[in-house]
Formats: sequence, C-alpha cells, structure tokens
Amino acid sequence: MQFQISTELIEKIQFLIEQRNDEELLLHLEEVHHADIAEIITELSLDDATYLVRLLDSGKTSEAIMELEEGVRERILETLSAKEIADELVEMDTDDAADIMNELSPELQKQVISEIQDEQHAEDIVELLRYPEDSAGGLMAKELVKVNENWSVTGCMTEMRAQAENVTRVHSIYVVDDKNRLKGRLSLKDLLTAASNENIRDVYIPNVDYVNVHTEGEEVARIMQKYDLEAIPVIDEMGRLVGRITIDDIVDFIKEEAERDYQMAAGISEGVEADDNIFKQTRARLPWLLIGMFGGLGAAGIISGFQGAMAVFPKLLLFVPLIQATAGNVGVQSSAIVVQGLANGSLKGNIIAKRLLKETSLALVNGISIAMIVFIISSVWFDTSYMESLSIGVALISVILLAAMIGTVIPIVLDKNNIDPAVATGPFITTSNDVFGILTYFLIAKVILGF
Repeated sequence: MQFQISTELIEKIQFLIEQRNDEELLLHLEEVHHADIAEIITELSLDDATYLVRLLDSGKTSEAIMELEEGVRERILETLSAKEIADELVEMDTDDAADIMNELSPELQKQVISEIQDEQHAEDIVELLRYPEDSAGGLMAKELVKVNENWSVTGCMTEMRAQAENVTRVHSIYVVDDKNRLKGRLSLKDLLTAASNENIRDVYIPNVDYVNVHTEGEEVARIMQKYDLEAIPVIDEMGRLVGRITIDDIVDFIKEEAERDYQMAAGISEGVEADDNIFKQTRARLPWLLIGMFGGLGAAGIISGFQGAMAVFPKLLLFVPLIQATAGNVGVQSSAIVVQGLANGSLKGNIIAKRLLKETSLALVNGISIAMIVFIISSVWFDTSYMESLSIGVALISVILLAAMIGTVIPIVLDKNNIDPAVATGPFITTSNDVFGILTYFLIAKVILGF
C-alpha cells in the first residue's frame, strides 16, 4: 500500500517533535521513503524541519534534501552548521553534493569542504564546482565503474566489486587504458562468458557514445534521447574518463530547463519559486511588464495619430482588441513551435527559409479563414460598411502573416547568436506584434478607406 501524507500524520510528528520524543519519531519514520520524508519536511515549520533533519540518519536525510524544492532546501541549509552540511554531502553522489554546494555562499563552501573527512570525495566535489552547472562537467557524477584494458577477467571482477561499493547504480562498465583514456565499454554478458585468463582488451566493445566536459546540457540530453542511453561517459580535453551522466540527472536538468523556459515565456526573467519573497519576484517580473507598458504606450501613440480617421470611421476602433489579440496569439504560436524545434534538434538545414515558408503558408490559410468570419460578423452584427469590413479583413490577413514571420525569425536569429530563444516568446513577441499589428491595421484601413 502506498504511503500517504495526512494531516493526522503531520500533526502527530509535530507533537512528537514538541515533546522531543526522538525514539517514537524514529520508529514512525524508520520505513518511510526519502521522497516522503521530503514531503513531510515541506509541511513542517522551519524549526521542526531542521530538528527532523538533525535527528534522522544522514543516509536518509541526504536523499530527502535533494527532493526538496530549492527555496525550502536553502532555508534549511541556512540553519545547519558547516559540519552538519558536510555530513549530508558525504552521503550524496558527487553531482548532487556539487549541486548543494552551488547553493551556498563561497565562504560557507570553504568551511563545508574543510569539514569533509573523505578527501577524495571533497576533491571530486571541488572539481565539479569548476564547471558551469548546465555543462556536461557540471551534470556528471564522479562515481562509476571502470576497468583497465590490460586487466585479466579475473582481476577485473575483483576490482569491479571494490568500485561498485561506492556506486548507487551500475549502468555501464567503462574501459580505459593506462592513461585513463576512454577506450570503450564492457558488456556484462561478455565478461561472464569470457575465459578467466583473457584480457579485457580482447572482450570489450570499442564503440561507445560519450560527451566532453564542456558539452552543453541540451546537447547531452539530445544525445541520450537519440540513442536511448541510461548513462553516458564524460571525458576531458585529453580524452580521459572523468565521470558519467545518468538518465535521472538529465531528466532533472530537462525539467529545470523546461521550468525556466516556461517562466521566460511568461515574462519572468529569472528563476523564481512560488514562495520567494516579493522583492525577488518583482525583480523577475517587472522588466517584462515594463516592456509591455512601453509597447502599450507605443500602440496608444499610433492610435492617437489616427484620431481624425476615428471621427469618420469610429467602428474601426471596436476591432483594435481583435487585431492585438490575434497578432499576439499567432506570434506566440509560431515562436513556440520554433523554440521547441530548436530545443529538440528537429530544425536543421536552412531553417529560416523552410520554417518561414511553412509558417507563412499556415498563417495565410488561418488568416483568410478568420478574415472571412470577421467580415461576415462585422457586417451583420456591427453594421459596418462593406469597405470598413473589407479593410478589417485585409488587415487581419496582413497582421497574421506579419506576426507569423516575427514569431518565426526572431527565435532563430537569437539562437544563431547564442541567445536563449525562449526569451523571444511571451511578452516580447506579444508586445512587438501588438505594436506592428496596430500600425498595419490603420495603414491598411487608410489605403482602403482613403482617410
């Protein structure tokens, strides 16, 4: 039966913490999964959560800490001493430990590292901190199983047993030479069926997919998805095996990237959580709101330039919201498809020409369809003249075509200049299309109606 977090359970744990009944607390949580421990911690006050983290064994709390939302984790880490944080990191894989260290101040990082008794573990964490978080070096873990091509099968089995003690899950066995350069991978089946006096060089598979420490996370994800890999080795500039990236690490990376892009598309310029303070949330949202504000002022300025025409054709003003909404929606749709294609690598070759042709063709079909519907409705419902309805319909087709082109080209251009194309979606595309849409609308109306 699946474990359930209930109000009664939380209240019981709060009561036991208040009574400092450690024995019963440990008994209650002895068989609870670390993911459920994380959920319980999230429901507790900061003081109670910290008490629970200090009480439970680091082997369990270290995994629970990694499951917490970043904001909750940061607040708990702030209450722990450098020694207590070090005790948690010792129980983690090096990639997880490095992630935690990246959330600490430089001064606290030094203190925590000095408290880690396992020197090799500390050195591995420090090495990972050298790489950007979104690179293969920043995503990799140092824990892996590797064998030398010159070892015998018998000696290999002995070495593998020793190495596997420090590896949570063995996805692959990698083969290196005397200089630790990656040579290939070892099939467990081939290892078990090989003669005990054979050397590894005679049985390993030389074909192995790998990435460099500087490979971007998006590219790592693409390679692992394309070749359906559970893990991929990471090499340095000299071809030496320095770590591996597992599927759970890349899934976490993809999730974080998706959340960041979603926030960017919604007009939030930096990663924030729902419970972040007002200052941080304001700093993340205000820049894009200001862009929208200036875009709105620009649209208002355009409309004010046609005040004379509004006096003669007042019904044109009724359709301004329709023009703005349609332009914004079409632009966001086009840019979303392009950003998605750039992210998963499906857009290749002369992508501007190919994508632009497809999007404009689609926009033309959609524009004509919408224009015909609006032409009929404006004539019947709003009692506009034939020429007014015609100008609205032609403007709609033009605006939709323009919005599709803007939504297609801008993300591609940004990507070619190494700028995250996700910044093109949301408020940026919507605002630009609002302004250009209004300008196009009144210019076409001026040509057709002759004002």
